[in-house]
Amino acid sequence: MSGKNDIVSIFQAAIKAVHPSELVPAYLHVSQNILTIGDHSFPLTTDQKIFVIGAGKATAAMALETEKILGDHIYKGCITTKYQHAIPLQKIDCREAAHPIPDQNSLLAVEKTIQLLQEATKNDIIICLLSGGASSLWADVPEEISPADMQIVFDSLLKCGATIHENNTVRKHLSKIKGGQLLRFAPHSKWFTLILSDVPDNDLSVIASGPTVADNSTYEDALDVLKKYQLETVIPTRVWEYLQRGAKGLFAETVKHHDPLLHIVTNIMIGTNDIAIKAASEKAQTMGYQVHRFHPLDGDAIITARTIIEFCKSYTGSLPACILTGGETTLQVTGTGLGGRNQHMALTALIEMKKRKDNETYSLTFLAAGTDGTDGPTDAAGAIADIESIAMCVQKKLDPEAYFTNCDAYSFFKQSGGLLKTGPTQTNVMDLVLALIE
Repeated sequence: MSGKNDIVSIFQAAIKAVHPSELVPAYLHVSQNILTIGDHSFPLTTDQKIFVIGAGKATAAMALETEKILGDHIYKGCITTKYQHAIPLQKIDCREAAHPIPDQNSLLAVEKTIQLLQEATKNDIIICLLSGGASSLWADVPEEISPADMQIVFDSLLKCGATIHENNTVRKHLSKIKGGQLLRFAPHSKWFTLILSDVPDNDLSVIASGPTVADNSTYEDALDVLKKYQLETVIPTRVWEYLQRGAKGLFAETVKHHDPLLHIVTNIMIGTNDIAIKAASEKAQTMGYQVHRFHPLDGDAIITARTIIEFCKSYTGSLPACILTGGETTLQVTGTGLGGRNQHMALTALIEMKKRKDNETYSLTFLAAGTDGTDGPTDAAGAIADIESIAMCVQKKLDPEAYFTNCDAYSFFKQSGGLLKTGPTQTNVMDLVLALIE
């Protein structure tokens, strides 16, 4: 068996299972002029227009599948995806914007989407396609703060180690579309939101900052997040003051569960990390591996990687074995290097794997990668640590500890040959970590 080739094949099987081409047709179809979305079916009429909107790193592919299914039934559409993720579409305007820090095109995307929604009437259907990354790709700014202020907020939250729930609590309260508020721009139409989950627990209110979902968080909660990570003096004063005024009731809150507006929308989860893991498990089994599912990824990336390697070292079951897990970790960036949480996990794993004892005869291959094909501000999905990268580390006299301290995993694996580059996968269901024991 070739550990590196096998682990990549298993990862690719997981990605294929959560691609929109596999997921969207299961929830959206037209037959004899009857439109079915999830469990809802109704006839298509001549006085009814279908609008398609959405945002996210997988949304271009979701829109392509929607066009294939609905064709000329689509009246108008506008979706936004990350730079270099666009796909040519016939009926739907496909825009690009920045991720993970929003830019001017993120603001324009929201304006265009709102303009489209304001054309919709009570007989019309709005299909909203959401996937991870939408919180940045759809970014609007309150009049009281500037786009530059917003960029500082996004950047600070990413670097401090805040969870996705905490990130989006703040983002929702600096927006007029997040936290269910997008519904306010077409309150008389019938909404269906197809959602690809990129958050732990598949919390609909957190994915893409829940633009069509009720929100429990408050302005006070947003302030508490900033206090927890000691960002009061890091973020612009105008942002802090805006949230304080919101906490005093001077600005509208996000949409809450008792709001009758929620009766117009049906939110449907079409893809999750669990689907990817199941596909990876099936692939590994067909390749002869004994599969063990590790507990979901969460918490600190470094601690998580060390825990997984320790589990692998103490494993006493049948060989070869494949350890599988998925989810999302956090990483507090302390250096000035280049990388992402998955590359940093792989570097952590490599350092632990180097501490091999003379009596240990197993072979380990470790992969950590984002299912979207992007890890941090890099062109890599993640990285692979194995005996080859350890040997290259010795051959090139690389000091992994130094790269680790500087959060420079990308540079390390670029030299040791461990970077995993897939390009945009057109899906996004958080991260996957695989370990092969042989």
